[in-house]
Amino acid sequence: MSESNTAANAMGYGTVKTLAVRINESTRAQLDIIAQLNDRTVTDEIRLALEAWIEKTKSDPSVLERAEAVRAEIEREAATKREAIAAIFNETKKPARSQPAAKR
Repeated sequence: MSESNTAANAMGYGTVKTLAVRINESTRAQLDIIAQLNDRTVTDEIRLALEAWIEKTKSDPSVLERAEAVRAEIEREAATKREAIAAIFNETKKPARSQPAAKR
């Protein structure tokens, strides 16, 4: 396990994936200062900011509305695929041949 995964696991994050983000120099400098002032790493500051943004987004009514539309579309597609599979296997089933009786 990598050193960063070990640290993240110790903080209760479980398995983590790396995300590279390009930011301008000014934003990075501000982030560095904020991390220093909060006695945290830049990674921790970014992680906390992303978690807060995700929580905020989860309660956004327009996002919830779009999520319901996406969920409905997924369900329609799944139903279509289930029907296609049923049609394929129900129409192509060959009648079972009768097996000769076993000799006694």
